[in-house]
Amino acid sequence: MGLFDNLKKKATTAVDEHGAQIASGIDKAAELADKQTKGKHGGQIGKGAAAAKNALDKLDGRDDDIPDGPAAKP
Repeated sequence: MGLFDNLKKKATTAVDEHGAQIASGIDKAAELADKQTKGKHGGQIGKGAAAAKNALDKLDGRDDDIPDGPAAKP
């Protein structure tokens, strides 16, 4: 098993175990970026956050780890 395969396996495991927390972090980063740009780039920031969640969700070949919408606040 190569280095990349090992890293992918570790990342997949992390996403499986902590998907909701990762989604929450992505949402918080998007909110901060939107606030810093004073809403000027909200659409692009939203698309970027959705793309990041989608990429992480498909890491293991299943579309089940990351919630689609904004993460629920605890």
